[in-house]
Amino acid sequence: MRWVGGWAWRVGGAVGVIWLVGVALLAPPGPSATSSDPRLAQRLQRAVHDLDLLKKQNDDIRQVLHDFTKQVNSLNNDGAREGRQEGAAAVQTSSGNTAMVAELQKKLEHAQRMLQQADVTADRKPGSSDFTPSLEFEQTRRLVGKGVQETWWYVSDQLQQLRKKVAAFTDYTTHIDQILEVGADHARVTEYDLHRLSHLDGLGSWREQEAADLSGLIQNRIHALQHPPDCAKARKLICNLNKGCGYGCQIHHVVYCFIVAYGTKRTLILKSRGWRYNKAGWEDVFQPLSETCTDPSGYSHSHWPGSNETQVVDLPIIDTLSQRPPYLPLAIPRDISERLTRLHGDPAAWWIGQFLKYMLRLQPKTQEMLDSMAETLGFQKPIVGVHVRRTDKVGTEAAFHSIEEYMSHVENYYTALKLHQADVVKRVYLASDDPTVISEAQKKYPDYIFLGDSNIARTAAVATRYTDASLKGIIADVHFLSLTDYLVCTFSSQVCRIAYEIMQSIHPDASSYYRSLDDVYYYGGQNAHNQRARFPHTPRSRSDEMALKPGDIVGIAGNHWDGYSKGVNRRTRQNGLYPSYKMEEVVDIADFPSYAEIDKGSRT
Repeated sequence: MRWVGGWAWRVGGAVGVIWLVGVALLAPPGPSATSSDPRLAQRLQRAVHDLDLLKKQNDDIRQVLHDFTKQVNSLNNDGAREGRQEGAAAVQTSSGNTAMVAELQKKLEHAQRMLQQADVTADRKPGSSDFTPSLEFEQTRRLVGKGVQETWWYVSDQLQQLRKKVAAFTDYTTHIDQILEVGADHARVTEYDLHRLSHLDGLGSWREQEAADLSGLIQNRIHALQHPPDCAKARKLICNLNKGCGYGCQIHHVVYCFIVAYGTKRTLILKSRGWRYNKAGWEDVFQPLSETCTDPSGYSHSHWPGSNETQVVDLPIIDTLSQRPPYLPLAIPRDISERLTRLHGDPAAWWIGQFLKYMLRLQPKTQEMLDSMAETLGFQKPIVGVHVRRTDKVGTEAAFHSIEEYMSHVENYYTALKLHQADVVKRVYLASDDPTVISEAQKKYPDYIFLGDSNIARTAAVATRYTDASLKGIIADVHFLSLTDYLVCTFSSQVCRIAYEIMQSIHPDASSYYRSLDDVYYYGGQNAHNQRARFPHTPRSRSDEMALKPGDIVGIAGNHWDGYSKGVNRRTRQNGLYPSYKMEEVVDIADFPSYAEIDKGSRT
């Protein structure tokens, strides 16, 4: 056991050195530091030099730990044999050895993650921000923003309810209206200051660079996955574009297939010939998912889940999937989870948006069509996107919402914009499956410029939905909605959610660039969406409220946009309302396969 203890100190010491250098490199500079500060440059130069030395030692440390683990395992086996003869003491020694090895392995993995983060920092482009905010800072900043929203939603809802009760008293209702107007202005100014705060002291530059780095990392992985060295030997996942639903639903079906392909490290083969939206298939409007591997054949074939040795696996639709893997939405990969949760307010939407970014690369003729439409419409910013879903959705999956409900949030956006941009032309890109909506909006809001095409709305009707004209129309609507500055829609619509997801691949963090009139963001067939109570809550006046203890996990069913959300307390199994401002999101983190060999190849 002296030998074991000695090697433990050597390995632990090496891990400690890695940790210290990682802290030295990644610690943010003081408030007065700038990219031109010579002291900062010297510190970074020393840290990068030390990092280079440590990288060379890392493989040696791995080998030491590997040899150490083998020796301890041998001792464990010896201890187990002795335990059968000498009793519990030897078994306790063996358990202690195993625990010590596990702890050292955990520390080494942590050190390796820090080295990977150090690689990213050392590879920063000249002129980019050297400041990386802490995860706690960014999460707290977003919690403050959410708290301001939830507080105002609660206050305004309570005042509007009070106004109804005193409707007979004009003096009271006038005073309440004044409070609502001034209160909304208070909230807008606070939200503006929070937005400025998110860009001060290099935070805006850091966010731009980190978003570009993370997106580049994932896009490179997806491209490598879709272009294996030898397609004949590659492991494949077959996805059939034959789900009986609308455009948004089918696009999300392909995203689901792609996520499973990424999670199983298989090349995705999309079978789209005879697609109900375009008989020629996916590649007629979008670029192929692979330029080199489209052959679905293989030496072995199986339905999901198959095995690691099965070359070709057929994937069913998510609704009938058995043996559901842990990496289905809303999960994100563990290896990027810390960076992504620091960067983004809705990590799952960002993750899904990366697959859409790869999938929806346009064919030249499709791009030309959209460019021509943009010029004809006069599409320019600032602009708000409004998607009004009617026809078959109303009464089945969603309630009817008047154009006034949508436009109240559009007006609030432009009022806030005028705080720092005086002369604003108020534009709206209006998409709908109801051709009367555009003319109605133009008549009721003459001070707005509405961009849209009523012909697209006509082709979106159920009778003409699966035509070439309809496909071009829905592609255009999703495209232009995703390019707007702010989105007002119903998240019960998959078209709206796709536009929101694509927005996340365009901006560093567009998680707050929307207002849904009904659902919170979700993904059809997703795993549970949970929130965690940060503070205790005792129900007050409402009998339908739930009690909360700090740490309680609540499965959210929806936000009522009045300061309360509805869900189920996983601890007490109580269904009810709860105060949204006391909660935080639980990010679902799953183990995906390692793509270290691809990441390493992209850096060389």
